[in-house]
Amino acid sequence: MQNSENPVQYITVGNDDDARNIGMIVRPAKAGATGPTLLWLGGYRSDMSGTKAVELDRFASEHGLACIRFDYSGHGVSGGDFTKGTISRWLDETLAVIADQKPQSIIAIGSSMGGWIALRLVQELKKLKTATIDGLVLIAPAPDFTAELIEPNLSDAEKASLAERGYFEEPSEYSPEPNIFTRALIEDGRENRVLKGMIETGCPVHILQGGQDPDVPYTHALRLMQFLPADDVVLTMIQDGDHRLSRPQDIERMLQAVKDMAFSAKPQRS
Repeated sequence: MQNSENPVQYITVGNDDDARNIGMIVRPAKAGATGPTLLWLGGYRSDMSGTKAVELDRFASEHGLACIRFDYSGHGVSGGDFTKGTISRWLDETLAVIADQKPQSIIAIGSSMGGWIALRLVQELKKLKTATIDGLVLIAPAPDFTAELIEPNLSDAEKASLAERGYFEEPSEYSPEPNIFTRALIEDGRENRVLKGMIETGCPVHILQGGQDPDVPYTHALRLMQFLPADDVVLTMIQDGDHRLSRPQDIERMLQAVKDMAFSAKPQRS
């Protein structure tokens, strides 16, 4: 969502033929305010102009918090080829945005695939020791969705398409354009799996899950919780909720979860 108050900024990630311009909208913290930076991590084929991302930015403005939204390569206003996209590639872009903006304390809000990237982000930032993740709000999180939700359900025709063309397509409920899943995405997904041992985030985690989600079943959220035994985890099951969770009442739940984390933690510079 472009506006005169916070225009789109670009950073370049990658080199030579692999360079891509990553668009981001950054809301600085109010002068003198303390608190974490809110980081929006969107889902597969979503962008930073979606309802949840815009409402998160509005919330940040009201409470004087810094907020970072950006588009992965091949999404929204960012450059790059969508079909080259993988979890590793989009995670690298997330790390590049953080390196550029240098927040110290982050609450990451990850929607669908963004929930997977958020969990991988925690792991990578622990190695880098730059910023810290002090809270996770995961909306219909889809960690390991390529291995857990796509691969086991591939039809013979889809398997053949992956082998012959390097991708397969399926109709999208959210766009006239079909979803494209590449062999590179699926193979890279295996290397980025997080549901294989205890995930130690070291921060509170709030999962919001729709009971009527046709894309990421609620059982996947329950499975994720099994891998978070050491953390303070809250699961809010929204019985009539879909995958997007973008209704006003769903947005309110998301913002309340963010508020609880942002203002229960010790104030830190963002």
